[in-house]
Amino acid sequence: MLITVTGGSGSGKSAYAEKRILDLGERERFYIATMIPWDKECRERIRRHRKMRQEKGFTTIEQYKDLEQLKLPEKKAGNKRAVLLECMSNLTANQMYGGGEKQDWEQKILFGVASLYNQTDDLIIVTNEVFSDGLKYHKDTEAYIKTLGQINCRLASISQEVTEVVYGIPVYLKGGGR
Repeated sequence: MLITVTGGSGSGKSAYAEKRILDLGERERFYIATMIPWDKECRERIRRHRKMRQEKGFTTIEQYKDLEQLKLPEKKAGNKRAVLLECMSNLTANQMYGGGEKQDWEQKILFGVASLYNQTDDLIIVTNEVFSDGLKYHKDTEAYIKTLGQINCRLASISQEVTEVVYGIPVYLKGGGR
């Protein structure tokens, strides 16, 4: 099953996504971390998220970009597997601004999602809702917002469940949720 979880910064979407993975039952659990620890604030957020996951049975894999290159360990026979990708917003920014030649980022990132999804039974993707402030930004930021918006729309269309977390409350946009 593919599940997309969205919401604003600090909305509780990460906690919801982790709970949703646990609600799936016994599985090998992987957490794909996409936040590059650039500064003290990033390192603090990473520390906080690791503490949230501490006793939930996740194996953390840091993959800042090039998701299509990620190969999960061989699946244990008879086991189910769940992956939490945290988060699409960071992955998209890292991909677009992390060096290398310019390309169709939406296609590349969605190809990486498909590759990851083919390696698991359940994939939950966390992404940010960054589109509703109505402000004008520099053209590079506008390009990022447009690309992330297109990726989020595509993820929503192919997901079995889409949930927006608002003030810690899950609002089910597609599928039943929990």
